[in-house]
Amino acid sequence: MTRGDAMALSGEAPAGDLNAGDLTVRSARSDGRNRRAAETRRRILAAAKEMIAETSTAPTVVAVAKRADVSVRSVFQHFGDVESLFVTTVDSIGQDLVIPPPTSQGLSLEFRIATAVENLARLFDKIIPLRVAAGQFAHHPALIERSNGLRLEVRRRVAELFAPEFAPLSEEAREELADAIGGALSLEAWVVLRRRDGLSFDRAAAAWRRTLAALLAHRADAAAAA
Repeated sequence: MTRGDAMALSGEAPAGDLNAGDLTVRSARSDGRNRRAAETRRRILAAAKEMIAETSTAPTVVAVAKRADVSVRSVFQHFGDVESLFVTTVDSIGQDLVIPPPTSQGLSLEFRIATAVENLARLFDKIIPLRVAAGQFAHHPALIERSNGLRLEVRRRVAELFAPEFAPLSEEAREELADAIGGALSLEAWVVLRRRDGLSFDRAAAAWRRTLAALLAHRADAAAAA
């Protein structure tokens, strides 16, 4: 088969024979495919986030496809498997969350406690459906990594906000106090108060304010006695 015959059968012109118009058409087609793919991906993620918010369960690929009005095959083409879809949804929800700026250390302890609890509780209230839905993927490495990252960020912010209260303590006492606050004001603890115990947001937040105040006061008294 000669080169000319091969090109005739393929229906394509050699690269050297392409003109500006051909390149423009190909570029437009490529851009169109990319836009459609991006829109499909956006609809899949939006459907998954909506279903998690409504049901606090990890949606199936079939359910997400139906909600997004796409084929099951499209979901697998974009995410590979249900675990990848869930992890990507977690990251997408995380990008939507806004962590409030830190409160000044110069304000009263009572105000700092109230502000810290309010901000953390508001953040965790948005995450609860996702945390509950993640139960079946609890041991997924990517989710463990993100959970640890959130825990360390909360610990860092607490130590920063209450630096005046941490300062008089020994290094060991500071670590113990940070551990105690981290355990008492964790996402898991908030899930217990809101979902298991059925407390309203205000009652759960009040319990956290008392807990945080008691932990800080206990350590302050211990430091003074020492």
